[in-house]
Amino acid sequence: MSAVSADVIAQLAPTGVLRAGINMNNFLLVVDKTDAGDPIGPSPNVAAAIADALGVPLKLVPFDTPSSISAAAGKDEWDIGNIGAEPQRAEVMDFTAAYAEIQATYLVPADSAIQSVDEVDQPGNRISVSKGSAYGLWLENNVQQAELHAVEGGAAFKLFVDEKLDAYAGLRPGLHSQAEQLLGSQILDGQFTAVQQAVGINKGNDAAFAWIKTFVEDLKANGTIAGFIEQFGVQGKLSVAPPA
Repeated sequence: MSAVSADVIAQLAPTGVLRAGINMNNFLLVVDKTDAGDPIGPSPNVAAAIADALGVPLKLVPFDTPSSISAAAGKDEWDIGNIGAEPQRAEVMDFTAAYAEIQATYLVPADSAIQSVDEVDQPGNRISVSKGSAYGLWLENNVQQAELHAVEGGAAFKLFVDEKLDAYAGLRPGLHSQAEQLLGSQILDGQFTAVQQAVGINKGNDAAFAWIKTFVEDLKANGTIAGFIEQFGVQGKLSVAPPA
């Protein structure tokens, strides 16, 4: 890309350093940590590419959950936040189009009559989901007839098992390890949504937003995102998002 304007740099890195909020709870986007504790993976690499284009140093700011990143919007804790773009979060952040996607589907118990994703949202069915997750927010907005139980983090799977709920919602790659813990359980084909992993910035930075939207599209088009996915061995689990 051509040289970045001073306005864009001032809006995206007002301290002279790009502070990137990184969700540590997504094992496809953050696959490991350095000895110093810095996250490693496609998401940190996207942040590094942005910092490099701006010509400023990068500081990775780890957050335990994506919802904690959106909750910190406007509080001078980060300059960009790499999380799933959802309507609730878009109320406080401006998001690029997605740079990567992850399928979200359901795990059902061994004796379940449910055979497809479309059969889950029916009267009497109870769905367990991790509270504040991007796919959980999607379910909150879209489930019409089933009963949704949104609980914190790993407690969602425990609730599903202990209370014998009808379906457990999650990201397809992560459901494989949980299916191994529940004999005879089945991961449903298809998806109820795809979590759109994007770059968010604080609202009110129009020049920066225009620039970063184009920059992320370029990262997809020139193969950079595909290269990050291959570099960290998450092909088939994380996909390059289609063009905006």
